[in-house]
Amino acid sequence: MRTGVVREGDEIRLSAGVFTVVTLSGGSARLVDAVGEQIVVPLSQLMVDPALELVSGSRPPLCSEEMLAGIPEAAVEQARWWERHIVEILSGRPPGTAAGIRPRPEFDTAKRSLRQRELAKLDELRAAGHDVSRNALQRRRFAYERDGLLGVVDGRHNRRRAVFGRVDDRVVAAVRDAIEGETDLSTGTVQRLQRRVAKTLVATYGADDAPAMPSQPTFYRLVKRLAEGRHTFGSARTRRSLSKQPDGPFGSITVVRPGEMVEIDSTLLDVRVVLDDGMVDRVELTAMVDNATRSIPAAVLRPTTKAVDASLLLARALTPEPMRPGWADALRMSRSVLPHHSLTSVDQRLADAAARRVIAPETIVCDHGKAYLSQTFRQACCTLGINLQPAHPDCPTDKPKIERTLQSVGTLFAQYVAGYVGSSVERRGKNAEDDAVWSMIELQALLDEWIIAVWQNRPHDGLRDPVTPGKALSPNEKYTALVEVAGYVPVPLDADDYIELLPVQWRTINSYGVRINHRTYDAKALNPYRRQHSGVDARNGQWEVHYDPYDVSRIWVRNHHEDGWLAATWTHLRSSPVPFGETLWRHARSVADRRGAQKTQEAEIAAIAEDLLDRAAAGPQQQTKAERRVTGRTSAASAGRDWPDPTESSEHHGPSPSERAADNETFDDDGEMAEVIPLPVFDARKEAQTWRL
Repeated sequence: MRTGVVREGDEIRLSAGVFTVVTLSGGSARLVDAVGEQIVVPLSQLMVDPALELVSGSRPPLCSEEMLAGIPEAAVEQARWWERHIVEILSGRPPGTAAGIRPRPEFDTAKRSLRQRELAKLDELRAAGHDVSRNALQRRRFAYERDGLLGVVDGRHNRRRAVFGRVDDRVVAAVRDAIEGETDLSTGTVQRLQRRVAKTLVATYGADDAPAMPSQPTFYRLVKRLAEGRHTFGSARTRRSLSKQPDGPFGSITVVRPGEMVEIDSTLLDVRVVLDDGMVDRVELTAMVDNATRSIPAAVLRPTTKAVDASLLLARALTPEPMRPGWADALRMSRSVLPHHSLTSVDQRLADAAARRVIAPETIVCDHGKAYLSQTFRQACCTLGINLQPAHPDCPTDKPKIERTLQSVGTLFAQYVAGYVGSSVERRGKNAEDDAVWSMIELQALLDEWIIAVWQNRPHDGLRDPVTPGKALSPNEKYTALVEVAGYVPVPLDADDYIELLPVQWRTINSYGVRINHRTYDAKALNPYRRQHSGVDARNGQWEVHYDPYDVSRIWVRNHHEDGWLAATWTHLRSSPVPFGETLWRHARSVADRRGAQKTQEAEIAAIAEDLLDRAAAGPQQQTKAERRVTGRTSAASAGRDWPDPTESSEHHGPSPSERAADNETFDDDGEMAEVIPLPVFDARKEAQTWRL
């Protein structure tokens, strides 16, 4: 049964026989049978006839010029010649006939049946010298009704070729499997693949029954077609990345407000910076991007991303960016497209801030890096009411926006920075390390300024309004449009919130204090709780301790009996005035262990660390490569920090920092005043005050 839309001139079959549709008007159809008798049938009755079938007619499929590409011009002209005659048989008028011109009497659909019109056309063609049988005419008519103009093209020119030619299907399958097997291998050549395919066919089908391998040119063409877009013989890294993508198109989640979904990730920045000891090295860029606005709420540079860095990144996203000395007034929020007045009325911290959005993440998508799956980062998200959603392992399509954003930072920012070394050795310039002139803290300031000045004001092709799809919006413009609808709720952070973002360990408060990583911390505030049960049965009575990996001078103990925190300082601060970090501390411990110390003493470790920093200050020539890397990364991670004096609440056994400084005002053997090094200790409450404007 042929189906289609019934139109005037169509031949249909009903229970009463075969008829031609003359007219369709009102609620009825006028039909004519093979002998010329006309009947009028209501459309309701016509459509419910169980024998209703479209015999011929209706509109054929359209055929564009692109579908005729590759067909000889002579064959196309012959097909159009047949089209004119067939259309006249079906509709009574040749194609292109002006409206109002009556059909020729022998082709009038109102008076002649389809059979009569076919016989008339046969007589016409034979009179013109074309020997055409009725069966041949009907076959071409059926082909035209089914395929349109392509149906009447000479089959010799319209024959569809096989996708892979005459190559055996078993060979094609073996080549597919071999290409899939190249994903995790080192990049090879087509010859290696050809040899592997030949051995596979013999092993699978036997030497006698194995299909014959195609010629080398044919095999190369086959491989080129099957390996298209797979980078089988290109970059192994790209090949592995493409293999992790889903087979079909992956969808995306529709977000309608800022912070609804935020992606976070880290990557090595293709810029070498000068660390404090003179060593040149690359740093990691950790950033987050808002899916709804493509804004970058926060981005930090670190030698190595740790859990505390990821947690502090959250704090930076939730706090405004203050205007810094040297920044142009055009970077102020009051001068930007952001709704400054409405936002300031809700959050006073934005009164003198730079044009950076404050976005509170609701859901964060991250990979399975240690920094993002750590207890510190999880606890930070839980404290701030953020849903943490790890991506599927080895599936970059789960967070494509941050992946692309990090690439854009390298393209739009990193390549213009002195010290740019490219993404690989092949793209690295000659003596690129000699061009590194920026320190990490200076590069961080440049990056912050670039995000505010360039990225947030640059039109993004993924930010288009459905009403005006021709205009690409910038992240600031998209944020302005969405925040007017979704609203803005500030998330203020105080000193306690900052401490909550630090890494956590559970320890016992002993008579000597609290020990973390072979360091002892003590304070008078711990006296009522020494050797006491914390009340947390799940931790066997231990106390929750927060610490900063980049500042080992102080810890904070949660007071489980009362509210608040108990600050404790390291007992060896008097002998080690430099606030070195966790990385340097562990390296000093390893040095002490290699020296044969049976039981590593804190004083010895502190002395080793102090000596290591002294040698670092003298230059990299006096250090091993490992020592230069450790000290350089430690000093760079803590660069730019303000180290306030400890508060009275951080009392500890022994002299205070100010007393220690007074004690150090002694004379050396030459009678000259010795240099006094003030003790820099991090104050969380003072640091939190800098977040408020």
